[in-house]
Amino acid sequence: MSTLPQQYVIENVLQCKMRGKVAYQSYFPASVGVNLIFVKPYDHPSGKGYQRPVDAKRCADFAYYLSKGEDALFTPILLNAGANWEFVCYDKHRPSYGRLLCKGRASLMDGQHRVGGIEKYVRETNSDINIPFLAFHSLDEDEEIKLFDTINTKAKGIGTSLSKFLRRDSDDISWMATEMMTRRESPFNLIGSIIGKRTKGRHVTLQNLYRTLTYLMKNEFINNLPKEEKLSVALTYYNTLRDKFLFEWKDYKGYRVTHIVCIDALSIAGSHVIASSLRENKKQVDLSAIIKYVNKLSVEWSTDGPLKYVKGLSGSKKLAEELKDQMMN
Repeated sequence: MSTLPQQYVIENVLQCKMRGKVAYQSYFPASVGVNLIFVKPYDHPSGKGYQRPVDAKRCADFAYYLSKGEDALFTPILLNAGANWEFVCYDKHRPSYGRLLCKGRASLMDGQHRVGGIEKYVRETNSDINIPFLAFHSLDEDEEIKLFDTINTKAKGIGTSLSKFLRRDSDDISWMATEMMTRRESPFNLIGSIIGKRTKGRHVTLQNLYRTLTYLMKNEFINNLPKEEKLSVALTYYNTLRDKFLFEWKDYKGYRVTHIVCIDALSIAGSHVIASSLRENKKQVDLSAIIKYVNKLSVEWSTDGPLKYVKGLSGSKKLAEELKDQMMN
């Protein structure tokens, strides 16, 4: 698997050390680079394989991401050259800068789906793209497997809530959710967590709020409003709910009104309420109408009451029907 038909040279390489291990940083063109690497599948006869099968959808998603142009940046792939790559410096006065003489293929430890997406993108666009890499000079097979395991099990992603926060300048719902977490006048300000970590008193994450706002803004006419108007509509709806059930809103342990399953139900029902509050021109919402609809609600939110066993999205949808009937009849 690691043999090459001929030697290949990679220029402009930086040599460094990481925890005592020699490593190289540079890039190679995709058109030739994909021939410089190989994958050790988990079912390899040697018993030293570890890579899972490629997910074609993830590769296709990455290829689509690359099609967005110069803004489509990505992180380096991680390789084990297995002593098949020899470093030669250009100048003895700069011993860490030079070229790699590649006599064999390097094992791909991390970046399988990036490489698959790059291959698909290059093939479909008949273009080329540079692939950045970090390559260890030589790890033994057990070290390689251990590092792969660490990357894929110990390292944690940023989480969906923080991801929504980072996208707030390019996505209306992310912006709205962030505003509703941070504005003092919002009913979620004191019970929400932007980074996704639930603590005592902060049991609604930014991802939770993002999803529930998606339910609330489901109507096409509402969704097409400017984001500031959509935020005003959402604040009016949830603030009215908070004021209507103020005691219950503050007591997460004793009442279910701010439990995610119930908030989602209120949002699903609220999408119908807001749609019915649209003015005739379909470009404005009558906020006073929303308040009148919400004030019709009469719900026993106690954790030991009739909503005790409401769970999951199916439970939210069923409860939403009852809430909608109350508000709109």
